[in-house]
Amino acid sequence: MTRTIAITGGTGFVGKRLIDLALSHGQSVRALTRRAQPDRAGLAWIEGSLDDTDSLARLVDGAEATIHVAGVVNAPSLPDFLRGNAGGTANVVAAAAAAGVRRFVHVSSLSAREPRLSHYGQSKQLAEAEVRASGLDWTIVRPPAIYGPGDLEMLDIFRIARFGLAVLPPTGTMSIIHVDDLARLLLALVERDPGRIILDPDDGVPGGWTHDAFARAVGAAVGRKVLPLPLPKGLLSLAARADKALRGTKAKLTQDRVGYMVHPDWTSDPAHRPDRDLWSAEIATPAGLAATAAWYRANGLLG
Repeated sequence: MTRTIAITGGTGFVGKRLIDLALSHGQSVRALTRRAQPDRAGLAWIEGSLDDTDSLARLVDGAEATIHVAGVVNAPSLPDFLRGNAGGTANVVAAAAAAGVRRFVHVSSLSAREPRLSHYGQSKQLAEAEVRASGLDWTIVRPPAIYGPGDLEMLDIFRIARFGLAVLPPTGTMSIIHVDDLARLLLALVERDPGRIILDPDDGVPGGWTHDAFARAVGAAVGRKVLPLPLPKGLLSLAARADKALRGTKAKLTQDRVGYMVHPDWTSDPAHRPDRDLWSAEIATPAGLAATAAWYRANGLLG
């Protein structure tokens, strides 16, 4: 069945893959963008932003479903996180409700379950509250760490692994998901509505990954045996200050990220795992990491 899907965050890492997948499935897409984008068959770009209510009204006009992917992952202060995540989500929800677009898929984060740890997590929890209070036919997806070809957030981890090292948070566990598997889930949630629930997808590895095991898997992807180096919170904070001094607003390691990185359990909740008849992960993480490393090399990012 062909549907028109309104997508925010369509120019980002996840949004790009989602648009590609939706178009390949014969869906019609309307996607929000801050600047002009190349024309594509089946895709209508809507210029605007999450704080531009007129552009959001145009985005959802004529759509059967909304997938809200856009969000702020790095900001200088709590008000900036709140404006981009909670405020932006409230605006998208209001636009969908006003246009009568009942189906609403919201991309949140595992950090929303521990809002005390970071401004990011707090803003994502408040964004979820906007969705739950909307009265729409919503489903909230809380992805763990997302990776895959095209991702730049994990690039530093791969670069360091080339030197046989892995700088890690203190001992803990984490889940992970390939961007293509996440995109498949988001599209499946347009095609099938499991109800007003929160879903925690992952790569299917029971209990997730220890930090050490994931670091060694990245090492294998770049062809190196790595030495994991867990750092206490204090040293990670120093590293965050150094990253800010070197890269300014482009720093990947921020004080806010340190806040949730040191939490010992970022594994997906098995009680919130999607039913297998709806979706299951298809990309094994070792193969996905190898493909990601190959993409970095092909684009001159690993030297």
